[in-house]
Amino acid sequence: MRKPGLQLTLCVVLLAVAMTAGSIAIGAGRDGREVSGRRVAAVSPAVLASGDLDASVSALQRHLREQPRDFTGWATLGLGYVEQARTKGDPSRYPQAERAFKRSLAVRPGNDQALAGRAALAAARHDFDGALEYADRALAQNPYSERALATRIDALVELGRYDDASKAADTADTRRPGIPVFTRFAYVRELRGDVAGARRVLEQALNAASAPGDVAYVATQLGQLAWNQGDYKAALLHYARALAADDAYLPALEGRARAQAARGKTAEAVRGMTDVVVRSPLPGPLVGLGELYEAGGDRDKAGDQYALVDAWTALARANGVNADLDTALAAADHGDKAAALRAARAEWDRRRTVHTADALAWALYVNGRAEEALPYARRATATGYRNAAFLYHRGMIEHAAGRAREARTHLAAALELNPGFSPLGAREARKALKGLEAAR
Repeated sequence: MRKPGLQLTLCVVLLAVAMTAGSIAIGAGRDGREVSGRRVAAVSPAVLASGDLDASVSALQRHLREQPRDFTGWATLGLGYVEQARTKGDPSRYPQAERAFKRSLAVRPGNDQALAGRAALAAARHDFDGALEYADRALAQNPYSERALATRIDALVELGRYDDASKAADTADTRRPGIPVFTRFAYVRELRGDVAGARRVLEQALNAASAPGDVAYVATQLGQLAWNQGDYKAALLHYARALAADDAYLPALEGRARAQAARGKTAEAVRGMTDVVVRSPLPGPLVGLGELYEAGGDRDKAGDQYALVDAWTALARANGVNADLDTALAAADHGDKAAALRAARAEWDRRRTVHTADALAWALYVNGRAEEALPYARRATATGYRNAAFLYHRGMIEHAAGRAREARTHLAAALELNPGFSPLGAREARKALKGLEAAR
């Protein structure tokens, strides 16, 4: 008989082991002295895009044992660790990245590669004020740093400064037009409700992409945009193109599973999402898989996935990641509702975005405070961003607050926009809307 929680135990053990991995490279060349008579051979950041990420990181580690004064190499290694954390769901890589960037700055103070890397690290840890500060410092050294320009847009978006983010995207497009900037430019448009404009920019970016990684990345962004609008056929076509370029690209695998679930192909969706969480146990896919199990009536398996979110959150916080938004969203529906509200309030105090407004609204609602939740739900939908979950949350809050007409409007809008936005949420939206229609 399967023991509930066994998967959680194994995941925690594996993640704990990962926290010790790779540390030997940071210890190499600790005294910082250049080997007498030897020219330092610098490594370009392009090495990370040249093939297997783990192999590239290992090669950098070996290189830096021989060339500990290569500040570019240290900055590139830091970026490699950030990317490993992102792709593997392993936050233990972040302290390693921080040490690598510090080493780069110790060898060459103020170098823009390390400053841009620290900006990317801060953004990955959800320290968006820090990300903006480091991006600005990097751009003061090199106004054309693509990574710093892109991270600056990310930081402004995640701080809720959408007008500034739009200006930053224009600046970045002028200085360094390319796929990293194009995709961010598209997202700023999407947040303002300009779906057609976002799609047009992403299609141009995809046409310009040639490297498999770029094709996978941009095609996945197009898939997500289509899925958000309920166009599952187009979404699956985009995800297929992404996976044709890189058959292990996790965001495309996750997106495909969500689109399959929305089309009623539950067994395929479960298999696909399971593959994702085995390789990258992040809160989004863990909750997604849990909801697929719960919608199918298997509460034990669902509970295991929700418990894994708590395990990831604990490890993330131990490694300097601000996980309050992840905690608020997962706990509101599947955990400690009081903890969800504390986390949502803390995140709202740090940054005021449509996503944090939605999280706070929903956390207040599940704690029985619908009237207090209403202003935040309205703010979450105020920019024109077309997100079915936001509309569903607003409709349910309005329903609880006794605003039947508004509730019918927003619940119907959520289901019209993306009828399969969530295995559980869509079901609840239909149930609530049916009751409201019957009461008219």
